[in-house]
Amino acid sequence: MIRKARLADVQDLYKLINSFAEKNAMLPRSLNAIYENIRDFHVFEHEGRVVGCCALHITWEDLAEIKSLAVDEAFHGKGYGRRLVEACLAEARELGVPKVFALTYVPEFFEKLGFVRVDKAILPHKIWSECINCPKFPDCGEEAVILTF
Repeated sequence: MIRKARLADVQDLYKLINSFAEKNAMLPRSLNAIYENIRDFHVFEHEGRVVGCCALHITWEDLAEIKSLAVDEAFHGKGYGRRLVEACLAEARELGVPKVFALTYVPEFFEKLGFVRVDKAILPHKIWSECINCPKFPDCGEEAVILTF
């Protein structure tokens, strides 16, 4: 079941996201960042347990970002990641956001959902405010992908 995240999910989100960050598969998120952005998150719940998450973060009037997509490894290959991204995209459409981007180490996953690779330089400078504070900046290796409705 996919649903919007609740405060009670924060610890699970923190553990899930940072388990992938420890493997250099995604960027880490602090508890503070998750609490501050809890309204951005969708979660995939299986038998009462959060096994996946994905966030839609509005960055400007015409642009949003898919962030923190993570699915417990025991549940890989079941379409949960796709369904989480689709839930975020549905929310973007509902809000009237015409473009959604992601910075990812796995651009092929997003391309299967209709995203196309773009040069990071075309993204607004506003998105770099988070990048500047990242320990991997400026060479994180993430690629930019974007979907226009």
